Amino acid sequence: MLATAIKLQEASRDAVHDEMMMVCVKHILDIRHEVNDEEFIKELYQYSALLASLTTSLVTSVLLTESELNDMLSTINEIESMEDIVNGND
Repeated sequence: MLATAIKLQEASRDAVHDEMMMVCVKHILDIRHEVNDEEFIKELYQYSALLASLTTSLVTSVLLTESELNDMLSTINEIESMEDIVNGND
């Protein structure tokens, strides 16, 4: 259990320090005084969404094996297909 907690902490750290994330932060800092508040907030929101997505992906890889992840994705696809059928979108 301690090993998993450490891996989760490392996954979160890796997401924050990811090269792509650092490029996004640099971009936001570079444009801060060139854009209006609304555009700046939009950039921050997009960064936050990217960071959350990357963190979730890295944490998922700690918690699930590749087989478990594939099973989960298959189940999600099946549920979405059933929802499409129920909603008449097939």
